[in-house]
Amino acid sequence: MTAETSGAAEIRGALVRLRRATGLPVAFGGLVEPGRPRMRISELTGTATLALSALAVTSGNGLGGKAVELARPCAVTDYSMSRRISHEYDAAVAAEGLRSVLAVPVVVRRRVRGVLYGALRTAQPLGDRTLSAAVAAARDVEQALVVREEARELLAASRPKAAPGEAAPGDAAPGAAWEQVREAHAALRALAPRIADPALRAELLSACGLLTAAAPAATARLAPREVDVLACVAAGATNATAGARLGLSAETVKAYLRSAMRKLGAHTRGEAVTAARRAGVLP
Repeated sequence: MTAETSGAAEIRGALVRLRRATGLPVAFGGLVEPGRPRMRISELTGTATLALSALAVTSGNGLGGKAVELARPCAVTDYSMSRRISHEYDAAVAAEGLRSVLAVPVVVRRRVRGVLYGALRTAQPLGDRTLSAAVAAARDVEQALVVREEARELLAASRPKAAPGEAAPGDAAPGAAWEQVREAHAALRALAPRIADPALRAELLSACGLLTAAAPAATARLAPREVDVLACVAAGATNATAGARLGLSAETVKAYLRSAMRKLGAHTRGEAVTAARRAGVLP
């Protein structure tokens, strides 16, 4: 599954939240097809027909295509009568009985990745509140896609690449190179809780395991968040910095660190990190 197609789950969730927040009877959307100047509607909620299902919308055409082309929200009060858009998709829109429609692009790294639509079956202005809610839903999708892509990039960077005769990830590596491994481990641990997809989250945590040195099982059972905090500390982060990375307060970070230190029999942050490395919990 590619990052492009796996974003469908984020689109689907955003559409449900959009309808709940605005009371719009219909919402739909989809992702831009990789390597093509068009998006395909794949997610529908509140629709009465399948007229819009799998509809390919070319950049520049119709309301959604205009949103893709301009990379900004667009709306019409009466779709079939609007002179602000082209009308290649009038038949599908009419079959669903839609009149007032908005389209908000999902933009990641300056590239439109998808479009969220919201619609009424009556011709009336949608209003600023509805548009703002649609934009917020699109921002949620953007953030989720960014996290997903960062996770995949870190996963790719963390794969063992040692050639025959070179140091394996579990062996002692040159100082600077090994510090990069530790920084990657901390970044992966920080990203994992932000990923909604259980399979991708598990893959991410599995990659974290590849970065830790082969060692006997830890005698102390550390909670996942305790490992997250120790990974940040091992990379040189302060409590405040670790909290920012993990979405925790500095005080919560301190509490996790104290708990980990107690379990590891350590009296200082440095001792805790060393003990965790000896136990094979950290690289």
